[in-house]
This record gives sequence, structure tokens and C-alpha cells, in this order.
Amino acid sequence: MAEQILGVIGGSGLYAMKDLNVVDKVSVETPFGDPSDKIIIGDLEGTRMAFLPRHGVGHRITPSEINYRANIFAMKKLGVERIISVSAVGSMKEEIVPGHIVVPDQFIDRTMHRQATFFGNGIVGHVSLADPICDELHEAVLESSQQAGATVHPHGTYLCMEGPQFSTRAESFLYRSWGVEVIGMTNLTEAKLAREAGICYVTIALATDYDCWHEEEEAVTLEAVLEIMHKNVELAQAILKKIVQKPVLKRSCGCGEAAKNAVVTDRKLIPDNLKKDLEIIFGKL
Repeated sequence: MAEQILGVIGGSGLYAMKDLNVVDKVSVETPFGDPSDKIIIGDLEGTRMAFLPRHGVGHRITPSEINYRANIFAMKKLGVERIISVSAVGSMKEEIVPGHIVVPDQFIDRTMHRQATFFGNGIVGHVSLADPICDELHEAVLESSQQAGATVHPHGTYLCMEGPQFSTRAESFLYRSWGVEVIGMTNLTEAKLAREAGICYVTIALATDYDCWHEEEEAVTLEAVLEIMHKNVELAQAILKKIVQKPVLKRSCGCGEAAKNAVVTDRKLIPDNLKKDLEIIFGKL
């Protein structure tokens, strides 16, 4: 059996992996352009890992500017079957205190300017996103978070907003009324593409602030976010070390087959160059 590679996409603050024995840094060509940065290939506790900082090293790419399709395509091209996202989020509930971790299992999309599908330009298809998070990976992250000593909330809805601005207070109150647990700017776009690509996906959501709904707290500022975020980074790395210590099992979830029958376009009408470009994602068309 080919060596399995765990994909990790690091968000704000996580631009490198502590204790990762770096083997290579690779530039991956994709039909969608360049990924956010070179992908770091290495070993963590004996597990092969492909690590990508989603905002680029030095945090130079806004949430809307991220080339999500290139990032997920590159992971697929490298043989990644599972992706763990590490992301800073705002807490939308009193009990989710900054410094806590949420492992969301649902999303709401409030983005407006994203390329969030591999379909289009001559090929149409539809995949189910009813349950956007891989159950198997969710359980592994939840257990590892608890073992790492995190205060972890095992379920929740992540509202994905456009950014890069934080919410207005009116928006924050609206989202609170929807019952969401956390708010962020990146993860649903990744989850949609990972599902199309047949990659298991899960989020480690690191709460850094109370957004601006919490009137007893100061409105969210970058300085406050960064202070909590730096504390969270070490915790996230500890969780990842716990995850890679678990035995690697063959996937029994349905994530890998999500797009098996998704294409509805007449195969004879799909341009040959598109068939070639997307073979890594959808197989031979």
C-alpha cells in the first residue's frame, strides 16, 4: 500500500509546523494557478505530512485572494487523502471562551467572491454537502484535542464570511440569532473543494475573540486576536502530534467516493483539455 500523506492547512499564526522533520519544499503546478505557497513535505512522529500555510508565509494573502482550488488540487496531486485545517475563529457563544477549541461539523456560507468548485467551463456536476465534515477525521481530532489538554467543544456550526473586515455589530447579532458557534473566513470554501476532490476534511477551530456581539467585551481588534492566537498555535501543534501517533487506518467513510457519479455532462461534450486537467480530481472522463 502506498504511503499515506496527511495534509495540514495552517491558518492565521500557523505558518510552520514545530517538530516537523522537513524533507522537501515543493512547488506544485495546477490547472488553476499557484497554491498559496510551496508545500512543505516532512515527517512528524513517523507520519508523512504535507503542510501548506493558506495565507502564504508572512501572511500576505487575504481570505478572498486565496487560490483555494489550487491549494486543494495540489494536495490531491501529492496523494493526500485527509486534510486537517487549523484556523482562527471568532466565538459566537458565551461558553466558547477565547482559547477554547471547536471541532465544527456544519457550515453556513456568507461568502460572495470565491471560486468554490472544480466544475464549470464545460463540465457540470453536483456532490452532496449535507454533512461537510468527515466523521472519522472529526472523531480523531476530537479525541486528540482532549488528549492534548484542550477545552474542546465537539460540535458546532462555522459561519464562513467574506472578510477581510470583521463583522459589523448588526451582522454579529444576526449570526448569533442563527445559533452558530463560530465565525471565520476560509474553511467552507476548502471543505466544498475537498469534498469534490474526494478528500476527508476537518477543522480545528481556535477561538481568539468574541467577535463584536459581546458588549461587555471590547470590539474585536487585531491586537487582541493575535495575543490569543499565538497561545493557540502551540496547542494546535500539540493536537496534531497526538493525531499522527494514532494508527493509520484504511478509510471506511464515503468521502473518497463523493464525486464518483457527480458529473452530469455528456462525456462526449467535455473538452479534452478539461478531461486531462481534472483527471486527478474525477478520474478518467
